[in-house]
Amino acid sequence: MTTPQAFKTIVDVRTIVPRERHPLIFGTFDGLLPGEALLLVNDHDPKPLFYQFQAESAGEFTWEYVEKGPEVWQVRIGKVGESDSPTVAKGCCH
Repeated sequence: MTTPQAFKTIVDVRTIVPRERHPLIFGTFDGLLPGEALLLVNDHDPKPLFYQFQAESAGEFTWEYVEKGPEVWQVRIGKVGESDSPTVAKGCCH
């Protein structure tokens, strides 16, 4: 499992009103420096968010599942740095 030090911040949206989740996540992502990452914690698979990142930030992010349910999903969302390359969704456990 990834250590908390690997993330600039943890964004736990499980208690956030759904309509406020994506703006919070994108705002936090926008504040990252290249090479930094956030850890998203959610109560469902955030696949729609992945598609939104692809549409709005193609080539600028990495996406790696750290935990895949059934009760909690954790995704490392990184801002692409010089040594990084954008990735498609990666699974952690399956």
